[in-house]
Amino acid sequence: MKEIEVNIYSIVGNSFCVDSEDGEKVFEVLKKILEQNNKAVISFLNVEMLTSAFLNTAVGRLYGMFSHEKIKASLSVKDISDDDKLLIKKVTDTAKAYYKNKEKAEKIENEILGV
Repeated sequence: MKEIEVNIYSIVGNSFCVDSEDGEKVFEVLKKILEQNNKAVISFLNVEMLTSAFLNTAVGRLYGMFSHEKIKASLSVKDISDDDKLLIKKVTDTAKAYYKNKEKAEKIENEILGV
């Protein structure tokens, strides 16, 4: 198992990690690393702004593809503020709950949206 550093700033191209399109770029990199059974060390060096929309796509979606155990063993973060660590925890907790009960979550979502 190789340890690969993933520099968010380099992937996004600036210090504002706010939209899901940029999160998608990061997701693809992380997904590939996990599929190859390697470890990803996610560096937030030079990132000034981080949003849940970005993190939901970049990290949260991984829970739809991989087990919580695999993600926990394969991902770590560095160069990140305590506030942003809390945001990541919030996003991952939500993703775990969502993918654990995906059908129920989608049903509630559809009821709220009137679909």
